[in-house]
Amino acid sequence: QVRLEESGGASAQAGGSLTLSCTASEYTFRDNCVGWFRQAPGKEREGVAVIDSDDSETYADSVKDRFVISRDRAKTTISLQMNNLEIEDTAMYYCAAKASWCLGSLLSRNYNIWGQGTHVAVSS
Repeated sequence: QVRLEESGGASAQAGGSLTLSCTASEYTFRDNCVGWFRQAPGKEREGVAVIDSDDSETYADSVKDRFVISRDRAKTTISLQMNNLEIEDTAMYYCAAKASWCLGSLLSRNYNIWGQGTHVAVSS
């Protein structure tokens, strides 16, 4: 059974940086679409960034130019570098994957493999 595990969530101050990581057991991100989603209290889950098997990246407008998604060469870990954090970035962050092309999709319903999440809290 495929399991995704996120790490790196923490508390940070606005303007600071955090890096989230996602690893997979019995799964490779090499030829699959993977990404990061987040859900703040009382809000729907939203797509943050996804990276396709050809390494093309798609970002939500709210994080463009601040966050960077990347995949390691062995294609077993994906990361989300979050810079210039804002209070609005506070949320539970989830790693997700699907065995097909992303095609730029940030819709959570299109992803069928999920981790348990890691929490990010940004304060002023």
